[in-house]
Amino acid sequence: METNISNIPWKPSLLPPEIELESRTVLKKLPDAHRALAELKGIGGTIPNQAILLNTLGLQEAKDSSAVENIIPTQDELFKAELNLAGSQTIAAKEVQNYLTALKMGFNLVNKHGLLTANHILQIQSVLESNQAGFRRVPGTVLKNFQTREVIFTPPQEYDEIIKAMSNLVKYINDDSLSEVDPLVKMAVIHFQFESIHPFFDGNGRTGRIINILYLVQKSLLYLPILYLSRYIIDHKGEYYQHLQNVREKGEWEPWILFILEGIEKTSIETIALILEIKMLMMEYKHRIRSGYKFYSQELINNLFRHPYTKIEFIQNDLKVSRVTASSYLNQLANDGFLTKKKLGVGNYYINTPLVALFTR
Repeated sequence: METNISNIPWKPSLLPPEIELESRTVLKKLPDAHRALAELKGIGGTIPNQAILLNTLGLQEAKDSSAVENIIPTQDELFKAELNLAGSQTIAAKEVQNYLTALKMGFNLVNKHGLLTANHILQIQSVLESNQAGFRRVPGTVLKNFQTREVIFTPPQEYDEIIKAMSNLVKYINDDSLSEVDPLVKMAVIHFQFESIHPFFDGNGRTGRIINILYLVQKSLLYLPILYLSRYIIDHKGEYYQHLQNVREKGEWEPWILFILEGIEKTSIETIALILEIKMLMMEYKHRIRSGYKFYSQELINNLFRHPYTKIEFIQNDLKVSRVTASSYLNQLANDGFLTKKKLGVGNYYINTPLVALFTR
C-alpha cells in the first residue's frame, strides 16, 4: 500500500461528519447499488432452507475476510474443518470457522434486538479472537505500511478516548436522527470510523467487515448476511487502504463512498449469479434423486447443500435415521456419482463435488 505520511497527528472526529456526504456523483451511484442489493435480497429468499446460504456463502465471506488479514486456508481445509474429524483442522481453518461463528452470533443478536450495540461488537470480536481482551487499554497501537513499516496513522490511544469514540459510533449506527443520509452511505462512514478508531489489539478488520454486513441486515436491506464484500476488498486492497487514508489526510469522502457503493453493486451481482447456480444445482439433484431413490427427502437435499463436505453423523442428525441407514444413503449416492467418498483417519466424508466447484473457480 502506498500512502503519504502526514506530520500532523490525525484523530477520528465524532460522527456525523461535518461535510455533505451525498454529492451529486454519490446520489447518481446510489440507485445502482440499491437495485443490485435488493435483487440479492430477493434471490436469497428463494432458497428453501436459508441455512444453506448462511453456511456456504457465510463461509466464503469468512474465508475472504480472513484472507485480507493474510489468514489463508485452502478450500479443502475450510470444508474439512466443519467435519471435526481427527487431524482435519488447521490453525487457519480454525480462524475462519471462528469468523463464521462470530458472524452467525452477530446475525442472531441483530435479529433479536434490532440494534448493534457496543456489547454486541465486543462479543463478536471475542469469538473471533477467542479471548476476552475487550477494548484496548494500553497505549502503543499504530497502523503501519505493510511493506515499508512506516507509521500510517495513530488511532486513539487512551482507553477513555476509545470508549467515547465507540459510544458515538454505536449511537450513529442505531440512531437515524443523527444523520439522514442513505443507509449505504452511512455504512461507508461506519466502516471508516470503526477502522480508524481501531478499538481492539487484534481482529479490527474482520470485526469491521462483520459490522458492515450486520448493518445491512439491521436496516432490512438483506434478510441474511450474504453480501460477499471481502472478495472485492481483496481484489482492490491497495485502493481500499488508500481511500481510507485519503479520508483521514485530505477529507476525501466522496471517492471512499463511491468505492464502497461500487463494491456493494459488483459483489451483489456476483453473489446473485452464484446463488442462481447453487439453486440450479439443487434442482438438478432434487429431480435426479427423487426419481431414482426411495430415500429422497428435502432434508437430504438440504444436507447435501448445507454441508459441501458431509458425513454420516450429519445425515443421522438431519434425517433422524440410524448410522447404518445414513451410511447406506451416502454410499449409494457416492457410487452413483452424486458425491465423492473420501477417507480421513478412521472416518469417511463425502464431497458434493459440483457444489464445491462453484466456490473454487
